[in-house]
Amino acid sequence: MSETLKIVLGIIHLIICIGVIVIVLMQSGKAGGLSGSIAGGAETFFGKGKGKAMDKMLSKYTVYIAAFFAVTSIFLYLVLK
Repeated sequence: MSETLKIVLGIIHLIICIGVIVIVLMQSGKAGGLSGSIAGGAETFFGKGKGKAMDKMLSKYTVYIAAFFAVTSIFLYLVLK
């Protein structure tokens, strides 16, 4: 394969890797214990579910970008082989 294809796939893969990191870090943690129950109650009372909608959206985007990550990983393996 050509060097240009390898470089382009490498750059795309790097961008997707950074995207996976950013999306995962943006998601809220599922805290347990006393602090999680207090924060969860406050979010339900004051937020009225706004945080849950954002978590659902980020969860959906995580699945999509993880699939892109897997596809680019396979392409890189086949190209560099």
